[in-house]
Amino acid sequence: MFPLLFPRGDQKVILIRTILALTGFNTLIALYLTFVREGGGTFQLNWVFSMLIGTSITLLVDGSRWVIWRRNKPHPIGFITICVVAAPIGYYFGHFLGMLVFGFPTSELTNLSERGDRAMVIMCIFLSLISGFFFWNQSKLAELKAEAEKEKARNAAIERQAMQAQLQLLQAQIEPHMLFNTLANLQGLIAIDPHRAQYMLEQLILYLRASLNSSRTDKTTLKQEFGLMNAYLELLAIRMGKRLSYSTHLPPELQEIEIAPMLLQPLVENAIKHGVEPKMEGGTIQVTASMEGKVLHVKVSDTGMGLPFDYHEAPPANDSSSHVGNANVRERLLALYGKDARLSLSANQPEGVVAHLTIPLH
Repeated sequence: MFPLLFPRGDQKVILIRTILALTGFNTLIALYLTFVREGGGTFQLNWVFSMLIGTSITLLVDGSRWVIWRRNKPHPIGFITICVVAAPIGYYFGHFLGMLVFGFPTSELTNLSERGDRAMVIMCIFLSLISGFFFWNQSKLAELKAEAEKEKARNAAIERQAMQAQLQLLQAQIEPHMLFNTLANLQGLIAIDPHRAQYMLEQLILYLRASLNSSRTDKTTLKQEFGLMNAYLELLAIRMGKRLSYSTHLPPELQEIEIAPMLLQPLVENAIKHGVEPKMEGGTIQVTASMEGKVLHVKVSDTGMGLPFDYHEAPPANDSSSHVGNANVRERLLALYGKDARLSLSANQPEGVVAHLTIPLH
């Protein structure tokens, strides 16, 4: 109780429990003195004296423990000694306070000492041992809970670092394939179409700047993610020409919604790499975002090659037919948003694939 005189947070709850327990102990003693012990006096008188005596003993025991051991575990023999010594001191000091409250002459305290109220002093010693250990355990529980919260915060920081490393790994998986093809195409355009090459270089700079910003943060907005996708798709449209057309739709009210970065980019990259690019005549990419209640839905639709005939929604981890980007997105969704977030692939009509990203925004 002593270290909780200026409580914060959960310590306020522990202080309330401590006061209730102390009041309960003292009320039981008052009931015993009033209705069991002969010549016990009125309940009101006994309750006030019990509260003053019990509080005095508790403050002496827990205050001494705090001064000597602070937050360390008390030495058993030393703690027992404090309880034994504090009980008679608290008993007589509490009696002295009670006499002042009711206006009794304090000289009666000397008579009380001369009578040697042994039974009450022994009972106080016994109760001081019980209450002392109880209150110390309450304080220790508060410390253990605080340590658990610190450990939880440390684990969360480690998880964020792991997510950042995973994001950077994903970025390294996506960029080389696109960059090498773009630079090769840019080299050819410089000689035959300088204006188009200049435009392509501008789009590449925009894409790399947006991509770098996404890889350095743990949160981004849909507006930024769609900007990154537009830059990426524009680069691909320049390189693939008429074989690729695209459109994106992000409602204005959803632009500032925050999500983890690099969740949408792998879906677009897979739609190009595994859907539109292998197809002779190319195809179309369409990216849309919408909200249903507190659930965000993002769909990346293509008119490419479509799903393999033996495709399964959750292929084994060692299945080489599983796209690395999709597997990575699923792992990050589970870690960041829990089981309610998911990525599903389905057949598009009349052809192609729809990648549907579902993210609960709690």
